[in-house]
Amino acid sequence: MPTGPKGEKRPADVIGNAVKVMRILTGEEPEDYGNVPTKNQAAQELGRKGGKKRAEGMTPLGNYVASWS
Repeated sequence: MPTGPKGEKRPADVIGNAVKVMRILTGEEPEDYGNVPTKNQAAQELGRKGGKKRAEGMTPLGNYVASWS
């Protein structure tokens, strides 16, 4: 059985998928998204610092051009 973008199992054919959607909507089958990946705290901190460091290194013209994109 193929998996979706979040790792949930999905039927391979169109009719099977329609039946699964119907079962989820009527409450016969729970909607399962699987494990939700958590973000790495260190990566979040580096991401917050990255924008400030990039802005410090830009020339005034670069800041002007970057604000338009």
